[in-house]
Amino acid sequence: MEFTVAGAPGEGATCRLDYRAFAYAGKFVVGDTGKAFLRTDDGSAAVPEWEPEEPLPESVDPAEFEDDVLAAVSFSPDRTDPACCRLRYVTVHAARRGEGLGPELVRRTVSWLADTGYDRVRIAVNNPFAYEALYKCGFAYTGEETGLAELELERPADAPASARDDAERYRSGLAVFRDRDDDPPEAVRRFLADRLGDEGGEPADPAGPPGPSDPPSQSDPRNTLTDDGPS
Repeated sequence: MEFTVAGAPGEGATCRLDYRAFAYAGKFVVGDTGKAFLRTDDGSAAVPEWEPEEPLPESVDPAEFEDDVLAAVSFSPDRTDPACCRLRYVTVHAARRGEGLGPELVRRTVSWLADTGYDRVRIAVNNPFAYEALYKCGFAYTGEETGLAELELERPADAPASARDDAERYRSGLAVFRDRDDDPPEAVRRFLADRLGDEGGEPADPAGPPGPSDPPSQSDPRNTLTDDGPS
């Protein structure tokens, strides 16, 4: 696969993704954010055999979609801190989730952002699977939440966050997800119980190896970063 940057923020880069395969596909049509991708090496279709359940409207030409994209991320400077870049949306082809493509794209994008001069990178997550995957990419929970009930994670652009090794901070973020939902999906409940030691086991260390309850993928379209075991 090939890592490519279509353009920096404000350069007008756009990409039309098949909305049946990619969560947040509409966010990549606008040109105000920067965009980076994992694509097939030879420009071939990312999933040639993929058959979406939903047909396209007759008014939509499938040739308009960029079908060699495996994963995509959009980013732009923080509105209050130009030295910090925010990853806005990360999405992976629905048929390729669970392969580590989301974390791989994040790592490569962060490295590119470091080379372009950003000091720090931030991202907000709304589910514990993405939270875990970002920890494995060197991010750490800041203790802050957005107005959309997302947890803020941050890392230096050129190195993993030092706070990433803080077990108490790591588990405090997972506890936010646990405590805000009285009736989570069973996979979420088991995942959090395993990480937090709620059922008598040892609490997990930050970014430790995946436990037996890790799902390879989830039906929730927000969960585009889940990974069985990225390095």
